Amino acid sequence: MIRIDLNINLAYEVGDQGADFIFYIHAAHTRTQTVSAERLSLNQQVAPQIYTDPATGNRSMHLRAQPGPLTLNYAATVDLLHHVSDPQLLAEVPVHRMPPEVIGYIYPSRYCQSDRLLRLASNEFGHLPQGYSRVLAIQDWVRRHVSFQSNSSNSNTSALDTLVEQVGVCRDFTHLMIALCRAVNIPARFATGTDYGADPVLGPPDFHAYVEAYLGDRWYIFDPSGTAIPMGFVRFATGRDAADVAFATIFGNVRAMAPVISAVAIDDSFRQMVLPHHCREALSTDGGLGRIGA
Repeated sequence: MIRIDLNINLAYEVGDQGADFIFYIHAAHTRTQTVSAERLSLNQQVAPQIYTDPATGNRSMHLRAQPGPLTLNYAATVDLLHHVSDPQLLAEVPVHRMPPEVIGYIYPSRYCQSDRLLRLASNEFGHLPQGYSRVLAIQDWVRRHVSFQSNSSNSNTSALDTLVEQVGVCRDFTHLMIALCRAVNIPARFATGTDYGADPVLGPPDFHAYVEAYLGDRWYIFDPSGTAIPMGFVRFATGRDAADVAFATIFGNVRAMAPVISAVAIDDSFRQMVLPHHCREALSTDGGLGRIGA
């Protein structure tokens, strides 16, 4: 089991008219990701509303902030008991056998224009054996063709932009990989978490975007940017792309400060807790369809 002690501090300066916020900073509830303790504190006397999506386990927080400083602290202890599979046994699912709740993830979306990448995806990946290995080949292709560079993109950057510029941050790697997967009819979705294990030369700990691809009967984790350790990801939310599950969506005049994030893994062999590490097995924090957190 992996135990992560998570701490997130966010700070904003809200304009004279106030502002509305939608946050995805709460750890999702899934069969294999358990929130054993958590605490939320805000400096303003506001009443946040937290909604849980029964299909995905996503938890969104909505609040109306008053003018002036707004600070939030979210702390949680999260236990991860990953579903582990042999990659060689994971097959792609034909479109006619995809569950209704999955099939929407083969369609183009705002940042993942898979319909514009059909020829490229067919030429590069159409001849490969289907299954986990083909998704891994798409991930590796993205890593070879895109270089990680902080502050190299913005909120308007799409998969097509990243393909042309060949540079980006984790969000951009994720959008491009998702678009290429969908272009060969592999359902893929955008996931958010924290970048556990990232090299400090890339900057301080931050929010992280990665891919979940549907193979067999559940969603499996892929990290196209290759900057972190997937076994240490705490899943916040999943959606079609960043437009669905940005960690903060703001309506109003607001100045944001850089987030301050800490994700510490607990090493305790007596309680069978181990540190996150890279592995060859396929990992999922999804309980499988028909169960909460799918």
